[in-house]
Amino acid sequence: MSELNQERNALLAFLWKNRKTLIILTIVVFITSVIVSLVLTPLYLSTAIVFPTASSNVSFSEQRNVKAGSMDFGEEDQAEQLVQILSSSRIRDKIVSNYDLLNHYEIDLEDENKNFKLNEEYSDHFSFTRTKFGSIRIDVLDKDPILAAKMANEIIDLIDTVKNEMIRERTRPAFEISIRKMKQLEQNKEIVLARIDSLSLLGVVSTDIRSNLFQALVDSKNAEEKQQIKSQIDVNLKYGSLFDALEHKRNEMIINIETFKVAFEQAESDANAKFNHKFVVEKALVADKKEKPKRMIIVLVATLGGLLLGIFFLLVRDKIQELKATN
Repeated sequence: MSELNQERNALLAFLWKNRKTLIILTIVVFITSVIVSLVLTPLYLSTAIVFPTASSNVSFSEQRNVKAGSMDFGEEDQAEQLVQILSSSRIRDKIVSNYDLLNHYEIDLEDENKNFKLNEEYSDHFSFTRTKFGSIRIDVLDKDPILAAKMANEIIDLIDTVKNEMIRERTRPAFEISIRKMKQLEQNKEIVLARIDSLSLLGVVSTDIRSNLFQALVDSKNAEEKQQIKSQIDVNLKYGSLFDALEHKRNEMIINIETFKVAFEQAESDANAKFNHKFVVEKALVADKKEKPKRMIIVLVATLGGLLLGIFFLLVRDKIQELKATN
């Protein structure tokens, strides 16, 4: 305890000895920090909150998952995906272009590091975080409170624009393939129907009618009629099996086309529909009070830091002088 008291007394004696220097230093740092805090540009914060949706498409399947309905809120995976989209260059580039942020942040257009500086400024002024409730918080800081609110609300609108663009990049090729396949199925059906029609013109009939031709031959009353029916029977005997095969193929094609229409309609919906991918909980409002800088905190931290730094340097100076004196 005596050693501790000695050290404390020595420190107090040191502070008292250098009180004038420390007081002057503290006053200088205080005044400087006040001036700096007043010079700093005030920034205003606008905040928007959105929830992701659980589903990004309309399902035409009867096996539709009830949890993927368009009215359901998204879970953790959807929230993380939405944060990634908000942080992407797709949204950043649109905001930078729409609001001319290079000039707004006073970045020289001829600067070879302009993109690096722009990204740094963007990261400092825009943030996207997932809350503990599963929602996404969009924060925008700017020296213009009206502009901050406008940019935050435009980012909300860009969520749908950008995500729909990403979905179309993937689904459009699949839809184009579906269009080609549907056309091919229809063309094949038309070819079969044309062959059926050509056989029908020759007098070939379906199986149920064909079985009555022999009875009609027996019941015919004159030679001319008998000859006509006999000619038709010969044609049916020659082409009947082909006609039956074509009819069977036609029926299969009709079933395949109707089955494929479900996938085709799904691909068409995915490729062309513009979906809403978020629930807007709170739109950004124009801030009436600055968020940064906190001038009082800046002054207190700078003053305290200056005082501690001054004490450290004085201790170092005295220690150096003591070592010189002993040598």
